[in-house]
Amino acid sequence: MTRRVPPRGSGCVLPESADVPDSFRKRVADSYERFATSGLPENLEEFLLEEFALDVSTEYAGRPIRNPWGKASGQLSMTSGQVREDVEAGLGFVVLKTVIAQDEAGEQSMDAWAIREARMQVEKITGKLTGQPGWTVTWKGRGWWQPFEDYLTLIREAREISSHAAAEGSRDATLIVPSCKYHLPAPGEAEWKTAEYEYSTQRFLEAWGASSDEPMPLEKDFSPTLAGSDLAAAREQILNWLHEVPALIRAGAGDQATSLRVGLKLFNAMFDDAFQLELLDLIHNGESERRPDFFIYGNRLFDPAWEFDGKVGVAYGGPDLSARNLRVMSAFTSKDEPHPRPQPRLPWSATGDIGTGQMAIEYALRGATSFQLHTFFQLPASEYRMKSGSRTQRAMHELYFHPDTGFVVWAEHLRQQSDSPESVARVADLAVHIGDRL
Repeated sequence: MTRRVPPRGSGCVLPESADVPDSFRKRVADSYERFATSGLPENLEEFLLEEFALDVSTEYAGRPIRNPWGKASGQLSMTSGQVREDVEAGLGFVVLKTVIAQDEAGEQSMDAWAIREARMQVEKITGKLTGQPGWTVTWKGRGWWQPFEDYLTLIREAREISSHAAAEGSRDATLIVPSCKYHLPAPGEAEWKTAEYEYSTQRFLEAWGASSDEPMPLEKDFSPTLAGSDLAAAREQILNWLHEVPALIRAGAGDQATSLRVGLKLFNAMFDDAFQLELLDLIHNGESERRPDFFIYGNRLFDPAWEFDGKVGVAYGGPDLSARNLRVMSAFTSKDEPHPRPQPRLPWSATGDIGTGQMAIEYALRGATSFQLHTFFQLPASEYRMKSGSRTQRAMHELYFHPDTGFVVWAEHLRQQSDSPESVARVADLAVHIGDRL
Protein backbone atom coordinates (compact mmCIF):
# COMPACT_ATOMS: atom_id res chain seq x y z
CA MET A 1 0.00 0.00 0.00
CA THR A 2 1.33 3.45 -0.90
CA ARG A 3 2.56 5.50 2.02
CA ARG A 4 1.79 9.17 2.10
CA VAL A 5 3.71 11.77 4.07
CA PRO A 6 1.72 13.27 6.99
CA PRO A 7 0.70 16.92 6.57
CA ARG A 8 3.53 19.40 7.08
CA GLY A 9 3.61 20.74 10.62
CA SER A 10 1.35 18.00 11.99
CA GLY A 11 4.08 16.53 14.18
CA CYS A 12 3.04 13.03 13.10
CA VAL A 13 5.55 10.28 12.38
CA LEU A 14 3.11 7.64 11.11
CA PRO A 15 2.28 7.51 7.41
CA GLU A 16 -1.17 8.75 6.50
CA SER A 17 -2.32 5.24 5.57
CA ALA A 18 -1.70 2.09 7.62
CA ASP A 19 0.30 -0.62 5.88
CA VAL A 20 -1.73 -3.73 6.75
CA PRO A 21 -2.93 -6.71 4.68
CA ASP A 22 -6.15 -6.05 2.79
CA SER A 23 -7.70 -9.08 4.47
CA PHE A 24 -7.04 -7.59 7.91
CA ARG A 25 -8.48 -4.20 6.97
CA LYS A 26 -11.57 -5.94 5.64
CA ARG A 27 -12.07 -7.76 8.96
CA VAL A 28 -11.84 -4.45 10.76
CA ALA A 29 -14.27 -2.83 8.31
CA ASP A 30 -16.72 -5.71 8.80
CA SER A 31 -16.58 -5.20 12.57
CA TYR A 32 -17.03 -1.47 12.10
CA GLU A 33 -20.21 -1.95 10.09
CA ARG A 34 -21.58 -4.78 12.22
CA PHE A 35 -21.13 -2.97 15.52
CA ALA A 36 -22.57 0.25 14.08
CA THR A 37 -25.88 -1.61 14.10
CA SER A 38 -25.59 -4.18 16.87
CA GLY A 39 -23.56 -2.19 19.39
CA LEU A 40 -20.15 -3.05 20.81
CA PRO A 41 -19.45 -6.53 22.25
CA GLU A 42 -20.18 -6.88 25.96
CA ASN A 43 -16.55 -7.73 26.69
CA LEU A 44 -14.80 -5.60 24.12
CA GLU A 45 -11.30 -6.24 25.44
CA GLU A 46 -11.75 -9.99 25.14
CA PHE A 47 -13.08 -9.60 21.59
CA LEU A 48 -10.08 -7.50 20.54
CA LEU A 49 -7.68 -10.06 21.94
CA GLU A 50 -9.36 -13.05 20.33
CA GLU A 51 -10.27 -11.50 16.97
CA PHE A 52 -7.31 -9.17 16.34
CA ALA A 53 -4.61 -10.37 18.78
CA LEU A 54 -4.69 -6.91 20.39
CA ASP A 55 -4.22 -6.59 24.15
CA VAL A 56 -5.43 -3.11 25.16
CA SER A 57 -4.79 -3.42 28.89
CA THR A 58 -2.38 -0.78 30.13
CA GLU A 59 -1.86 1.55 33.10
CA TYR A 60 -2.72 5.01 34.36
CA ALA A 61 -0.78 6.54 37.27
CA GLY A 62 0.81 3.16 37.85
CA ARG A 63 -2.62 1.56 38.27
CA PRO A 64 -3.70 -1.19 35.84
CA ILE A 65 -6.66 -0.32 33.59
CA ARG A 66 -8.46 -2.58 31.15
CA ASN A 67 -8.09 -0.20 28.19
CA PRO A 68 -6.30 3.10 27.51
CA TRP A 69 -9.36 5.33 26.97
CA GLY A 70 -10.43 7.88 29.57
CA LYS A 71 -12.77 10.83 29.96
CA ALA A 72 -10.79 14.01 30.59
CA SER A 73 -11.88 16.35 33.35
CA GLY A 74 -14.68 18.68 32.32
CA GLN A 75 -18.40 19.24 32.18
CA LEU A 76 -18.91 15.66 30.90
CA SER A 77 -17.80 14.13 34.21
CA MET A 78 -19.58 16.10 36.90
CA THR A 79 -22.62 13.91 37.72
CA SER A 80 -23.06 10.31 38.81
CA GLY A 81 -25.27 9.78 35.75
CA GLN A 82 -22.46 10.78 33.43
CA VAL A 83 -20.04 8.50 35.26
CA ARG A 84 -22.50 5.60 35.07
CA GLU A 85 -22.80 6.07 31.30
CA ASP A 86 -19.02 5.97 30.92
CA VAL A 87 -18.64 2.94 33.18
CA GLU A 88 -21.32 1.08 31.22
CA ALA A 89 -19.57 2.05 27.98
CA GLY A 90 -16.37 0.47 29.30
CA LEU A 91 -13.95 3.37 29.66
CA GLY A 92 -10.68 2.53 31.36
CA PHE A 93 -10.82 5.62 33.58
CA VAL A 94 -12.84 8.76 34.24
CA VAL A 95 -11.32 12.02 35.50
CA LEU A 96 -13.94 13.98 37.42
CA LYS A 97 -14.62 17.68 36.88
CA THR A 98 -11.90 19.85 38.44
CA VAL A 99 -12.86 21.10 41.89
CA ILE A 100 -11.40 24.23 43.51
CA ALA A 101 -9.51 23.46 46.72
CA GLN A 102 -10.65 25.00 49.98
CA ASP A 103 -9.59 25.08 53.61
CA GLU A 104 -11.63 23.84 56.58
CA ALA A 105 -13.43 27.20 56.84
CA GLY A 106 -14.54 26.93 53.20
CA GLU A 107 -12.21 29.66 51.91
CA GLN A 108 -11.03 29.24 48.30
CA SER A 109 -8.11 31.35 47.13
CA MET A 110 -8.80 30.24 43.53
CA ASP A 111 -12.56 30.89 43.67
CA ALA A 112 -12.37 32.91 40.44
CA TRP A 113 -12.18 29.53 38.71
CA ALA A 114 -15.46 28.32 40.21
CA ILE A 115 -17.58 29.88 37.48
CA ARG A 116 -20.71 28.17 36.19
CA GLU A 117 -20.59 27.19 32.52
CA ALA A 118 -23.47 29.18 31.13
CA ARG A 119 -22.91 28.10 27.54
CA MET A 120 -20.78 25.60 25.67
CA GLN A 121 -20.05 25.50 21.95
CA VAL A 122 -18.65 22.64 19.87
CA GLU A 123 -17.33 23.84 16.54
CA LYS A 124 -15.07 22.94 13.66
CA ILE A 125 -11.62 24.47 13.58
CA THR A 126 -8.84 24.52 10.98
CA GLY A 127 -5.25 24.30 12.18
CA LYS A 128 -3.21 27.39 11.44
CA LEU A 129 -0.02 25.32 11.22
CA THR A 130 -1.31 22.20 9.52
CA GLY A 131 -4.32 23.41 7.57
CA GLN A 132 -6.06 20.29 8.83
CA PRO A 133 -9.70 20.31 9.98
CA GLY A 134 -10.64 19.40 13.53
CA TRP A 135 -12.91 20.23 16.43
CA THR A 136 -12.72 22.39 19.52
CA VAL A 137 -15.04 23.08 22.46
CA THR A 138 -15.38 26.52 23.98
CA TRP A 139 -17.05 27.39 27.27
CA LYS A 140 -17.02 30.31 29.66
CA GLY A 141 -16.80 28.46 32.97
CA ARG A 142 -13.77 26.85 34.52
CA GLY A 143 -13.98 24.61 37.56
CA TRP A 144 -16.58 22.96 39.80
CA TRP A 145 -19.05 25.62 40.97
CA GLN A 146 -21.23 23.52 43.29
CA PRO A 147 -20.57 22.97 47.03
CA PHE A 148 -17.35 21.16 47.92
CA GLU A 149 -19.31 18.51 49.83
CA ASP A 150 -21.19 17.69 46.64
CA TYR A 151 -17.89 16.91 44.97
CA LEU A 152 -16.99 14.48 47.75
CA THR A 153 -20.37 12.84 47.26
CA LEU A 154 -19.63 12.52 43.54
CA ILE A 155 -16.32 10.76 44.32
CA ARG A 156 -18.09 8.26 46.59
CA GLU A 157 -20.94 7.63 44.16
CA ALA A 158 -18.60 7.27 41.18
CA ARG A 159 -16.52 4.71 43.06
CA GLU A 160 -19.63 2.75 44.00
CA ILE A 161 -20.90 2.77 40.42
CA SER A 162 -17.57 1.52 39.12
CA SER A 163 -17.19 -1.20 41.77
CA HIS A 164 -20.74 -2.45 41.27
CA ALA A 165 -20.35 -2.63 37.48
CA ALA A 166 -17.06 -4.51 37.81
CA ALA A 167 -18.61 -7.07 40.19
CA GLU A 168 -21.60 -7.56 37.88
CA GLY A 169 -19.48 -7.95 34.76
CA SER A 170 -16.50 -9.75 36.29
CA ARG A 171 -14.03 -7.30 34.78
CA ASP A 172 -11.66 -4.59 35.96
CA ALA A 173 -13.33 -1.53 37.41
CA THR A 174 -13.25 1.82 35.65
CA LEU A 175 -10.69 3.89 37.55
CA ILE A 176 -12.15 7.05 39.12
CA VAL A 177 -9.80 10.03 39.31
CA PRO A 178 -10.48 13.27 41.22
CA SER A 179 -9.06 16.50 39.81
CA CYS A 180 -8.27 19.64 41.79
CA LYS A 181 -7.01 23.18 41.32
CA TYR A 182 -5.05 24.16 44.43
CA HIS A 183 -3.76 27.57 45.42
CA LEU A 184 -0.93 28.95 43.30
CA PRO A 185 0.78 32.13 44.51
CA ALA A 186 0.90 35.03 42.08
CA PRO A 187 4.22 36.68 41.17
CA GLY A 188 5.45 38.53 44.21
CA GLU A 189 3.27 36.46 46.56
CA ALA A 190 5.46 34.33 48.82
CA GLU A 191 2.87 32.49 50.90
CA TRP A 192 1.39 29.13 49.91
CA LYS A 193 -2.04 28.50 51.38
CA THR A 194 -1.16 25.04 52.69
CA ALA A 195 -4.44 24.75 54.63
CA GLU A 196 -6.20 24.25 51.27
CA TYR A 197 -3.78 21.46 50.36
CA GLU A 198 -4.28 19.74 53.70
CA TYR A 199 -8.05 19.94 54.01
CA SER A 200 -8.93 19.16 50.39
CA THR A 201 -6.45 16.33 49.88
CA GLN A 202 -7.46 14.55 53.07
CA ARG A 203 -11.15 14.84 52.22
CA PHE A 204 -10.53 13.43 48.73
CA LEU A 205 -8.70 10.43 50.18
CA GLU A 206 -11.48 9.84 52.69
CA ALA A 207 -14.22 10.00 50.03
CA TRP A 208 -12.28 7.80 47.62
CA GLY A 209 -11.53 5.19 50.29
CA ALA A 210 -7.84 5.18 49.48
CA SER A 211 -5.34 2.80 51.01
CA SER A 212 -1.71 1.91 50.38
CA ASP A 213 -2.96 -1.23 48.60
CA GLU A 214 -5.33 0.79 46.41
CA PRO A 215 -3.88 4.31 46.16
CA MET A 216 -5.96 7.18 44.80
CA PRO A 217 -4.70 8.92 41.66
CA LEU A 218 -5.18 12.69 41.77
CA GLU A 219 -4.75 15.13 38.90
CA LYS A 220 -3.50 18.59 39.84
CA ASP A 221 -4.95 20.75 37.09
CA PHE A 222 -2.91 23.63 35.76
CA SER A 223 -5.62 25.32 33.72
CA PRO A 224 -4.80 26.39 30.16
CA THR A 225 -6.31 29.78 31.01
CA LEU A 226 -3.32 30.28 33.30
CA ALA A 227 -1.20 30.19 30.17
CA GLY A 228 -2.56 33.55 29.11
CA SER A 229 -3.32 35.25 32.41
CA ASP A 230 -1.18 37.66 34.34
CA LEU A 231 -0.26 34.81 36.69
CA ALA A 232 1.64 33.03 33.96
CA ALA A 233 3.45 36.11 32.72
CA ALA A 234 6.49 35.22 34.84
CA ARG A 235 8.29 32.09 33.64
CA GLU A 236 10.05 31.60 36.96
CA GLN A 237 6.72 31.56 38.76
CA ILE A 238 5.46 28.66 36.63
CA LEU A 239 8.63 26.70 37.33
CA ASN A 240 8.20 27.40 41.02
CA TRP A 241 4.63 26.06 40.92
CA LEU A 242 5.74 22.78 39.38
CA HIS A 243 8.65 22.49 41.78
CA GLU A 244 6.57 22.96 44.94
CA VAL A 245 3.12 21.51 44.25
CA PRO A 246 3.85 17.74 44.40
CA ALA A 247 5.49 18.05 47.82
CA LEU A 248 2.66 20.27 49.10
CA ILE A 249 0.00 17.77 48.03
CA ARG A 250 1.85 14.88 49.66
CA ALA A 251 2.42 16.91 52.83
CA GLY A 252 -1.27 17.78 52.80
CA ALA A 253 -2.14 14.09 52.74
CA GLY A 254 -0.29 13.64 56.03
CA ASP A 255 -0.18 10.01 57.20
CA GLN A 256 -2.06 8.96 54.05
CA ALA A 257 0.64 10.11 51.63
CA THR A 258 1.42 6.51 50.63
CA SER A 259 -2.23 6.14 49.58
CA LEU A 260 -1.89 8.89 46.98
CA ARG A 261 -0.53 9.10 43.43
CA VAL A 262 0.11 12.71 42.39
CA GLY A 263 -0.24 13.69 38.75
CA LEU A 264 0.40 17.10 37.18
CA LYS A 265 -1.70 18.16 34.18
CA LEU A 266 0.64 20.43 32.25
CA PHE A 267 -0.64 23.26 30.10
CA ASN A 268 0.80 24.81 26.97
CA ALA A 269 2.26 28.11 28.14
CA MET A 270 2.48 31.05 25.79
CA PHE A 271 6.22 30.59 25.41
CA ASP A 272 8.32 28.57 22.97
CA ASP A 273 8.86 24.82 22.84
CA ALA A 274 12.11 25.16 24.78
CA PHE A 275 10.11 26.30 27.80
CA GLN A 276 7.75 23.32 27.51
CA LEU A 277 10.81 21.05 27.55
CA GLU A 278 12.08 22.91 30.58
CA LEU A 279 8.80 22.12 32.35
CA LEU A 280 9.12 18.44 31.47
CA ASP A 281 12.73 18.33 32.61
CA LEU A 282 11.85 19.99 35.89
CA ILE A 283 9.17 17.49 36.92
CA HIS A 284 11.56 14.61 36.22
CA ASN A 285 14.44 16.04 38.22
CA GLY A 286 14.96 16.95 41.83
CA GLU A 287 14.19 15.18 45.07
CA SER A 288 11.68 12.34 44.97
CA GLU A 289 9.12 14.17 47.12
CA ARG A 290 9.05 17.01 44.57
CA ARG A 291 8.48 14.78 41.56
CA PRO A 292 4.94 13.78 40.59
CA ASP A 293 4.12 10.10 40.21
CA PHE A 294 2.83 10.74 36.69
CA PHE A 295 1.83 13.61 34.42
CA ILE A 296 -0.75 14.52 31.81
CA TYR A 297 0.30 16.32 28.62
CA GLY A 298 -0.68 18.70 27.25
CA ASN A 299 -3.67 20.81 28.04
CA ARG A 300 -5.11 23.26 25.57
CA LEU A 301 -3.68 26.26 23.75
CA PHE A 302 -4.69 29.81 24.62
CA ASP A 303 -5.71 32.66 22.33
CA PRO A 304 -5.79 35.98 24.23
CA ALA A 305 -7.72 37.67 21.40
CA TRP A 306 -10.46 35.05 20.90
CA GLU A 307 -13.80 36.30 22.25
CA PHE A 308 -16.55 33.97 23.43
CA ASP A 309 -19.79 34.90 25.18
CA GLY A 310 -18.45 38.32 26.18
CA LYS A 311 -15.13 36.96 27.49
CA VAL A 312 -11.88 37.79 25.71
CA GLY A 313 -9.20 35.11 25.94
CA VAL A 314 -10.14 31.50 25.19
CA ALA A 315 -8.51 28.09 25.56
CA TYR A 316 -8.89 25.93 22.45
CA GLY A 317 -7.91 22.61 20.95
CA GLY A 318 -7.80 21.08 17.49
CA PRO A 319 -4.96 20.19 15.08
CA ASP A 320 -2.56 22.90 16.28
CA LEU A 321 -2.77 21.48 19.81
CA SER A 322 -1.84 17.95 18.79
CA ALA A 323 0.87 19.30 16.47
CA ARG A 324 2.54 21.16 19.31
CA ASN A 325 2.13 18.33 21.80
CA LEU A 326 3.63 15.77 19.42
CA ARG A 327 6.46 18.09 18.47
CA VAL A 328 7.40 18.75 22.10
CA MET A 329 7.10 15.13 23.19
CA SER A 330 9.14 14.04 20.16
CA ALA A 331 11.93 16.33 21.29
CA PHE A 332 11.59 15.13 24.86
CA THR A 333 11.83 11.44 23.96
CA SER A 334 14.22 11.64 21.01
CA LYS A 335 17.53 9.81 21.24
CA ASP A 336 19.09 12.53 19.11
CA GLU A 337 18.67 15.26 21.71
CA PRO A 338 22.05 16.93 22.32
CA HIS A 339 21.31 16.88 26.05
CA PRO A 340 19.97 13.46 27.15
CA ARG A 341 16.60 13.64 28.83
CA PRO A 342 16.12 12.30 32.36
CA GLN A 343 15.75 8.59 32.99
CA PRO A 344 13.62 6.89 33.99
CA ARG A 345 10.77 8.89 32.53
CA LEU A 346 7.55 9.28 34.44
CA PRO A 347 4.45 7.51 33.12
CA TRP A 348 2.12 9.90 31.38
CA SER A 349 -1.39 10.19 29.99
CA ALA A 350 -1.93 11.98 26.69
CA THR A 351 -4.59 14.58 25.97
CA GLY A 352 -5.12 16.99 23.12
CA ASP A 353 -6.98 16.55 19.81
CA ILE A 354 -7.37 12.78 20.18
CA GLY A 355 -10.18 12.02 17.76
CA THR A 356 -8.81 8.90 16.05
CA GLY A 357 -7.01 5.75 17.05
CA GLN A 358 -4.22 6.88 14.75
CA MET A 359 -3.66 10.03 16.81
CA ALA A 360 -3.66 7.95 20.01
CA ILE A 361 -0.93 5.74 18.52
CA GLU A 362 1.11 8.88 17.75
CA TYR A 363 1.02 9.77 21.43
CA ALA A 364 1.79 6.17 22.44
CA LEU A 365 4.93 6.18 20.31
CA ARG A 366 6.14 9.07 22.47
CA GLY A 367 5.56 7.14 25.69
CA ALA A 368 1.91 7.74 26.61
CA THR A 369 0.27 4.75 28.26
CA SER A 370 -3.29 6.13 28.22
CA PHE A 371 -5.39 8.69 26.37
CA GLN A 372 -7.98 11.05 27.79
CA LEU A 373 -10.52 12.73 25.56
CA HIS A 374 -13.13 15.41 25.98
CA THR A 375 -14.10 17.06 22.70
CA PHE A 376 -14.50 13.80 20.79
CA PHE A 377 -17.21 12.64 23.20
CA GLN A 378 -19.50 15.54 22.28
CA LEU A 379 -19.40 15.85 18.50
CA PRO A 380 -22.64 16.09 16.50
CA ALA A 381 -24.33 12.70 16.10
CA SER A 382 -23.62 12.79 12.38
CA GLU A 383 -19.90 12.39 13.10
CA TYR A 384 -20.36 8.87 14.50
CA ARG A 385 -21.12 5.83 12.35
CA MET A 386 -22.91 4.14 15.25
CA LYS A 387 -26.38 5.66 15.61
CA SER A 388 -27.48 4.02 18.87
CA GLY A 389 -25.99 3.87 22.34
CA SER A 390 -24.29 6.60 24.34
CA ARG A 391 -21.88 9.16 22.92
CA THR A 392 -19.10 7.35 24.75
CA GLN A 393 -19.94 4.05 23.07
CA ARG A 394 -20.19 5.72 19.66
CA ALA A 395 -16.82 7.39 20.18
CA MET A 396 -15.12 4.14 21.21
CA HIS A 397 -16.58 2.43 18.14
CA GLU A 398 -14.89 5.05 15.93
CA LEU A 399 -11.64 5.04 17.90
CA TYR A 400 -11.20 1.29 17.69
CA PHE A 401 -12.76 0.13 14.44
CA HIS A 402 -12.65 2.85 11.80
CA PRO A 403 -10.98 0.97 8.91
CA ASP A 404 -8.65 3.87 8.04
CA THR A 405 -7.96 5.71 11.30
CA GLY A 406 -8.94 3.16 13.96
CA PHE A 407 -6.69 1.94 16.76
CA VAL A 408 -6.99 -1.70 15.68
CA VAL A 409 -5.65 -0.98 12.19
CA TRP A 410 -2.76 1.13 13.43
CA ALA A 411 -1.75 -1.31 16.15
CA GLU A 412 -1.57 -3.95 13.42
CA HIS A 413 0.49 -1.57 11.27
CA LEU A 414 3.09 -1.40 14.04
CA ARG A 415 2.99 -5.14 14.68
CA GLN A 416 3.68 -5.84 11.01
CA GLN A 417 6.82 -3.72 11.33
CA SER A 418 8.00 -5.39 14.54
CA ASP A 419 10.55 -8.18 14.93
CA SER A 420 7.82 -10.64 15.91
CA PRO A 421 4.67 -9.84 13.90
CA GLU A 422 3.13 -13.16 14.91
CA SER A 423 2.86 -12.06 18.57
CA VAL A 424 0.04 -10.27 20.34
CA ALA A 425 0.09 -6.48 19.94
CA ARG A 426 0.07 -4.86 23.39
CA VAL A 427 -0.75 -1.25 24.10
CA ALA A 428 1.61 -1.39 27.06
CA ASP A 429 4.51 -2.23 24.71
CA LEU A 430 4.04 0.72 22.37
CA ALA A 431 5.66 3.08 24.85
CA VAL A 432 8.63 0.80 25.57
CA HIS A 433 10.66 1.63 22.49
CA ILE A 434 10.02 5.35 22.53
CA GLY A 435 12.29 7.31 20.25
CA ASP A 436 12.80 4.49 17.77
CA ARG A 437 10.45 6.06 15.21
CA LEU A 438 11.01 9.71 16.08
